[in-house]
Amino acid sequence: MEEAGAVVATAGEAELNLSRLSVSPETLESELEARGEERRGAREALLRLLLPHNRLVSLPRALGSGFPHLQLLDVSGNALTALGPELLALRGLRTLLAKNNRLGGPGALPKGLAQSPLCRSLQVLNLSGNCFQEVPASLLDLRALQTLSLGGNQLQNIPAEIENLRRLHSLRSLSLHNNLLTYLPREILNLIHLEELSLRGNPLVVRFVRDLTYDPPTLLELAARTIKIRSISYTPYDLPGNLLRYLSLASNCPNPKCGGVYFDCCVRQIKFVDFCGKYRLPLMHYLCSPECSSPCSSASHSSTSQSESDSEDEASVAAHRMQKVLLG
Repeated sequence: MEEAGAVVATAGEAELNLSRLSVSPETLESELEARGEERRGAREALLRLLLPHNRLVSLPRALGSGFPHLQLLDVSGNALTALGPELLALRGLRTLLAKNNRLGGPGALPKGLAQSPLCRSLQVLNLSGNCFQEVPASLLDLRALQTLSLGGNQLQNIPAEIENLRRLHSLRSLSLHNNLLTYLPREILNLIHLEELSLRGNPLVVRFVRDLTYDPPTLLELAARTIKIRSISYTPYDLPGNLLRYLSLASNCPNPKCGGVYFDCCVRQIKFVDFCGKYRLPLMHYLCSPECSSPCSSASHSSTSQSESDSEDEASVAAHRMQKVLLG
């Protein structure tokens, strides 16, 4: 290989650095296959493989067969549109760096990721600088994750299912900077083990949003609400199947003093809520009607109540505290 001088590795080393080689993907594939063969009889397994800035459009096929003991893989700065099934063969991978690629479309992450050994081994995942418009659902099942970086994508919202990560007591750092976020779901308050939350560079609101957008519920929803609120009993033989399914979709109003429900029609309201006594985050609340008040104070981890006067000018309230979370 003509660029062998750029390769940093020896037969006994635990790291192979093949970054910035300026060779074709085919040549790099051949080099990896040769390196994998060399290490088959080595005493020390290769633990770290660095492949950034190599014009890769797919993961090398030699990954799984030649480097089964990898703990760190860096494929940043390439042209990857998908992380293929080769990734699933790295059963002990702890750190995956795939920032500044072209990931984000359908199939960007391999099928079966949540059921693979990676869901128990992967601790650090960096997907910053890609094209994700939504958080891939499979990421929420990575049980050993400590650091998740999704900065510099095109995320417009964070799904309420983010609270599933509360099962991951190891999750300490969540980077969401430089996206298109204007609010956060209320469920993010359940991530009580977080130590770092980066939101800088997002168009987050800096005032309370008082406008409540509300379309009156349909007659169908009004009837369904009445059945749920008054606990009117019914059996599968009393109603058509489509109405039974509709009734099963009721969502409880988050205000503990309300007791109402909603189906298709709800009020969206953004409120700032204290987070762990340190930050104030803009969270989206879904209420059953305009007359229902937001349960912000009950969801907050702070004993400080929010008065009407506090909402007059959010930009002037606790600016230094806001800076911590918004600027990371």
